[in-house]
Amino acid sequence: MTVEIHGSVAAGWEPLYEQFAFNFAHRGELGASVCATYEGRTVVDLWAGDRDTDGNPWLVDTIAVINSCTKGGVALACHLLADRGLLDLDAPVFEIWPEFAHGAKAGVTTRMMLNHTTGVAAFRDDLPGDSALDWDYMCDRVAAEEPWWEPGTRNGYHLMSFGWVAGELVRRASGQSLGAFFRKEVAEPVGADFWIGLPTEEHHRVSPLRPFRPGKNETFAAFTDAFLADPTGLQGRAWRNRGGAKGDSPEVWSAELGGGGGIANARGLAKIYQSCATGQFVSASQLERMSRVSVGTECDAMLLLPTRFSEGFMLRMENRTSRTGDQDSVNIREGAFGHVGAGGSIGFADPQLGLSMGYVMNQMGKSVLLDARGEALVDAAYGCAT
Repeated sequence: MTVEIHGSVAAGWEPLYEQFAFNFAHRGELGASVCATYEGRTVVDLWAGDRDTDGNPWLVDTIAVINSCTKGGVALACHLLADRGLLDLDAPVFEIWPEFAHGAKAGVTTRMMLNHTTGVAAFRDDLPGDSALDWDYMCDRVAAEEPWWEPGTRNGYHLMSFGWVAGELVRRASGQSLGAFFRKEVAEPVGADFWIGLPTEEHHRVSPLRPFRPGKNETFAAFTDAFLADPTGLQGRAWRNRGGAKGDSPEVWSAELGGGGGIANARGLAKIYQSCATGQFVSASQLERMSRVSVGTECDAMLLLPTRFSEGFMLRMENRTSRTGDQDSVNIREGAFGHVGAGGSIGFADPQLGLSMGYVMNQMGKSVLLDARGEALVDAAYGCAT
């Protein structure tokens, strides 16, 4: 069955259109959008497929949960505050959040709160009910949590806790909630349909996520194997013990879940990164810092594969040719930065090329990083830009 694709494509960017169409025809895409900007203008803006299981179409203004792409929005807010002199990324964190800096965490810096090295990557004790919807409670729990490793000695992806670890820095530095500051200072100035805390009156536009259904004899990444094998281990606690911060519900849509509850479409992601791609978001020195490796490892303590991060952003993680482990990747180029979301979404900026891109879908893949759909779109965008 051929899916009708809506939107626009500039001359020379047809390969991105072709890969988007191929995703529906051959890679199991159900509903999705993709958008790219190049040198300050929108060159691809496409949407297609079904919005829900009733067969309602994905529309021009359809939005969906983007999981950890949200972390990129939190990082943008932090770097904007740093550029304005309101948040010192090199300072000890006790200067802005003294309750966090105690015991083994006494020497944690603000930079470490963004690059996944604090060790507060999961909660050992059960989180009650819908506690993830209570910002103050979760920040108290983050502050009280003992790290899973000595802070600064290794990095491990802070799956959901990043939303409070880094998001509380935004609240303390700006005096506004994470969602309010992000909306006013990051999303609204560029007209981005991207929310960390979606108003109730916008809920009708959300396309619910559809979970990945494994096939017979499905193989999984080491991270997935780890949380399935040991519910009390780091991966098991991070995935399962999230205080209601999982699933796809109106309560989650409205909550300011900076670790993975953001709502957007591809256009919204491309727009928030466009000003980074064109050097207009922050100063040149701050932009360079956003794209510079802050931490990298051959074995991320959480994801159990090679990862590289700047302060708050994912960088190029090319594992597709690995012969010894997982091939899950983030196939942006050196100098680019952004974030993927579990199931396959991505938003990023490449200032060297003046390129930004977003991809949002409702059918989740099995990886925490990209799958073949997103990888093909990113490769096509780079092919068109160069």
